[in-house]
Amino acid sequence: MEIRRALPQDIRELLHCLKMRSKYAVLLVFVISLVIIEKENNFISRVSDKLKQSPQALAEANSTEVSPAPAENGSLASLQELDAAFSQLRSHLYNITLQLAGDGDPGPRRHVLLMATTRTGSSFVGEFFNQQGSIFYLFEPLWHVEKTVTFLPGGASAVGSALVYRDVLKQLLLCDLYILENFILPAPEGHLTPFLFRRGSSHSLCEEPVCTPSTKKVFEKYYCKNRRCGPLNITLAAEACRRKQHVALKTVRIRQLEFLQPLVEDPRLDLRIIQLVRDPRAVLASRMVAFSGKYETWKKWASEGEAPLREEEVQRLRGNCESIRVSAELGLRRPGWLRGRYMLVRYEDVARAPLQKAREMYRFAGLPLTPQVEEWIGKNTQAPRDGNGVYSTCKNSSEQFDKWRFSMPFKLAQVVQDACAPAMQLFGYKLASSPAALANRSFSLLEEAQPAWVT
Repeated sequence: MEIRRALPQDIRELLHCLKMRSKYAVLLVFVISLVIIEKENNFISRVSDKLKQSPQALAEANSTEVSPAPAENGSLASLQELDAAFSQLRSHLYNITLQLAGDGDPGPRRHVLLMATTRTGSSFVGEFFNQQGSIFYLFEPLWHVEKTVTFLPGGASAVGSALVYRDVLKQLLLCDLYILENFILPAPEGHLTPFLFRRGSSHSLCEEPVCTPSTKKVFEKYYCKNRRCGPLNITLAAEACRRKQHVALKTVRIRQLEFLQPLVEDPRLDLRIIQLVRDPRAVLASRMVAFSGKYETWKKWASEGEAPLREEEVQRLRGNCESIRVSAELGLRRPGWLRGRYMLVRYEDVARAPLQKAREMYRFAGLPLTPQVEEWIGKNTQAPRDGNGVYSTCKNSSEQFDKWRFSMPFKLAQVVQDACAPAMQLFGYKLASSPAALANRSFSLLEEAQPAWVT
């Protein structure tokens, strides 16, 4: 201590400066390490402890015999303020890390396929993955394939369509988005297109750097909802896909689960398949509203009874139910190639307990459920009334999921029950025996979900 007091003022100031530089050096090492080694919590803890050491401990660590006297507390107060700022910065960086990659170690790269049919609530459930910042999510990219390639129903043509869908799906899961350029019309020029179907339903395609400055006099058929972006740059989108930790895709155009075996067995993919189903009576009621022109025969028959339903209409309904049932039965049998990779989910269960089912789906996929997803679910499942339009994902889900039963004519429900009885039995949907039973809210049309549905 006597030696320190004997040092000239300039030397003491020099030592103080060196100590401050040491403090900044500790911060720099911390920030660089946090960026390079994401979510190394034990490392963060060690650095945090280092920053919280007393000035005496820091001096000893740097072999500097400097200890500020109580009378010289100005510098010590400044260091404490700097410590507080460092702590805030550390917390901010850590929160950004959680937002980008989820709470805890993100683990291996996951690939999630939400497999459904139209009007089963797949857009709503798909948002559970779209809202997760570390997931690259695509909404119905196979729509372009369906619109470009013509397949006749049934037989070899049905197999051909399934194979095409599967091969395109594989490339998309591998972030090869250029595959879509073969199907987007008009064809992209220079890997730029304003015609990607429902681009605005994918956050990953509407955030920087994929969201480029908007271009005047360029017609955007499918635009981002919350910001103006230029035509989609497929190269930037593919790069964004590769930067994200996980990939998720929603489609209503793949129904044959067995055709997905090569994807499940592909060592480049870690694929988890979630099959979403819904009461076929509710599906038909929703389709009659959303696709009114295609169901004119059904509506006239239900309201006026003018002419009997054409047999091909009923057969199409039966075929749809059977394809869904066959795929679900395959998944529930748990063949070796699919074990631990398949989950069956009913939309009604999601609507009644959305947060619980979201947790189950994330747990099945091996992904962390972030606060952002939980917040979105809370905001979008408690709406006072159904959202605008038939494609809305904002609704009071617990009140809307069985609203169809109070407006559907009983004879229409009977047709569905006759055509889809095996599928309804498998999925736990009860048959209504009378108009009164159909419209009686106290009579539940839903059996309890089976634990075996979650692998």
